Amino acid sequence: MSQANSVLLVEDDQADAYITQKVFRDIAEDIALSHTETGESALEWLATRQKEGTLPDLILLDLNMPRMDGFTFLEQAKGQERLRSIPVVVLTTSASQGDVDRAYALGAAGYVVKPSSIDDFTHYMQRLVGYWFSLVKRPD
Repeated sequence: MSQANSVLLVEDDQADAYITQKVFRDIAEDIALSHTETGESALEWLATRQKEGTLPDLILLDLNMPRMDGFTFLEQAKGQERLRSIPVVVLTTSASQGDVDRAYALGAAGYVVKPSSIDDFTHYMQRLVGYWFSLVKRPD
């Protein structure tokens, strides 16, 4: 059973993580946003939460990270039965069609290219939160 309204942000860039956390505080104060900096630490975090029965409802995933990139994280997370049902939305600067195709092939539920302006980013996150937490029916 997952904790109500929770998101895991997997992002190695401190500035991008800070902006995302600030936007979530401003637009979605009822959503608990946790942050890890690498794919490896995200898998460890998820393993701990799985034991506690508090998996997140959504994962926001950067692709370009050191040691374990977002594609490898997706492959490993989607290979685990208990994690497979958690939607993963790629949140990245890459607009490459090859990256989009590969992310979906590995099980991503969405792909969002980070906009350059904070206003656009805030608008994107408002729409994303509205979609995943108001409109979509998710599994338990």
